[in-house]
Amino acid sequence: MIKLVFATANLNKVKEIDKLLPESVQLTSLKELGQKQDIPETSKTIEGNAIQKANFVTDKYSVNCFADDTGLEINALKGKPGVNSARYAGEEKDDEANIKLVLKNLEDQSKRGAQFKTVIALNLDGEQHLFFGVVKGTIRKQRIGNNGVGYDPIFEPENCGKTFAQMTLEEKINIRTGLVLLIK
Repeated sequence: MIKLVFATANLNKVKEIDKLLPESVQLTSLKELGQKQDIPETSKTIEGNAIQKANFVTDKYSVNCFADDTGLEINALKGKPGVNSARYAGEEKDDEANIKLVLKNLEDQSKRGAQFKTVIALNLDGEQHLFFGVVKGTIRKQRIGNNGVGYDPIFEPENCGKTFAQMTLEEKINIRTGLVLLIK
């Protein structure tokens, strides 16, 4: 049995990832560790933030850990919100405000290409491994769907015909790279 801490305060993400992992992995959240403060995310890159969060937890608690950082990169906005995706509309990390700001900034744009870029830093048995994933798609003109987190209601992956927020977890797993592939 591998015990692994997911370095996130987002309990919805913990639930999604836990469903992806094999039974041989016991997933623990920051809440279960007693970590109440936000972990610093001061890097200027998605990769740097994932590493920073994983190292913070491993160093503080001496545990195997993984952290992710995901950024929504919109072509018409020159890659923004990118590394600042969670705080695009302000430090409060308000998903609704972030979505509204993206839609406002794209009001006059006909080209709405975008991608989610995710980096996972896995600290396992004293070694660090980095994994990258990209899902290309477009930004819808309005919110559609009630599932998922963050920008899921306005992001439609290529060749899907619906947003991440309209998909079941199983459908999302078929599109996104799952951690099941990382831990055997």
